[in-house]
Amino acid sequence: MRNRFLVLLILVLALSVAVGAQAPSAAANQKGTAKAWAAPRAAGAHPDLEGFWTNATLTPFERPREFAGKEFFTEEEAVAFEKRILETNNRDRRGSTAEADVALAYNEAWFERGTKISPTRRTSIVIDPPDGRIPPLTPQAQRAAAGRAEVQRRLPTGPEDMSLPVRCILWPTAGPPMVPGPYNNNYQIVQTGEYVAIYVEMIHDVRIIPFDGRPHPGWNVRLWMGDSSGHWEGDTLVVDTNNFTDKTNYRGSDQNLHLVERFTRTSPDTILYRFTVDDPTAFTKPWTGEIAMVKSAGPLYEYACHEGNYAMTNMLSAARAAEKAGPSK
Repeated sequence: MRNRFLVLLILVLALSVAVGAQAPSAAANQKGTAKAWAAPRAAGAHPDLEGFWTNATLTPFERPREFAGKEFFTEEEAVAFEKRILETNNRDRRGSTAEADVALAYNEAWFERGTKISPTRRTSIVIDPPDGRIPPLTPQAQRAAAGRAEVQRRLPTGPEDMSLPVRCILWPTAGPPMVPGPYNNNYQIVQTGEYVAIYVEMIHDVRIIPFDGRPHPGWNVRLWMGDSSGHWEGDTLVVDTNNFTDKTNYRGSDQNLHLVERFTRTSPDTILYRFTVDDPTAFTKPWTGEIAMVKSAGPLYEYACHEGNYAMTNMLSAARAAEKAGPSK
């Protein structure tokens, strides 16, 4: 009897040891199935950025004062913030008079701001400086901004007095940097082994960026969207852009703007887009923004800006009528 008990005890202990030895292996196998996501590869073995993408977002460009010191929303705060913004944007803004209704007829139905904040749940697109606010303009840039504002207050004598968006030449959505606007925040990226082309829905601009890190042309060559040269740092496409014109104003910076963009595919549905603005003649220090570009169904349709641009004709016609009428009494 005693011998049989000893044999049974030995068998139980042996089985326990065997099961215990297998447990770490099973856990390791289970952990191994949850592998980190890896970006698909395109020509040249680089991460594939191709597809249709949108950067429409309710995330504020600069951090609102009410969120000072808060870099990220909690999930509950994000839902509440989105609800508040959507209710504000969709409120009935009509006035009691026909004039008020006409003045506000370009309402939310025309806009495409998105319905969610960025997947990162940041409280602002600006991430550096840490306060989420664009650094102050230099005195030189402040004087230039005041001069532009004075020009805008005058009656335009011709199309040349209008801004680039009004003239259907360039919208900030096209970039660089590529930042969301009120609508048409969609992009198509096409990639080869040597270039990436970014087709912008707004006014259908196209940026063609080489991957070979080639030097920029001489400073006498000036382009509406600057000259872009790219290279890969690991799985991130880094794009350096210089040679802007003195007419391409971005928040106070023009021909001296130096921009560095970083495109990183972080998930099947997301490209993390980060940009750094550097212009010591315009800003007291460089600053950085970050936006998630989310996969979109596509395709992109034509944005016939010139064909439908009756606004500029009407504004010039109104300016001539105001001149004819003379100063108001």
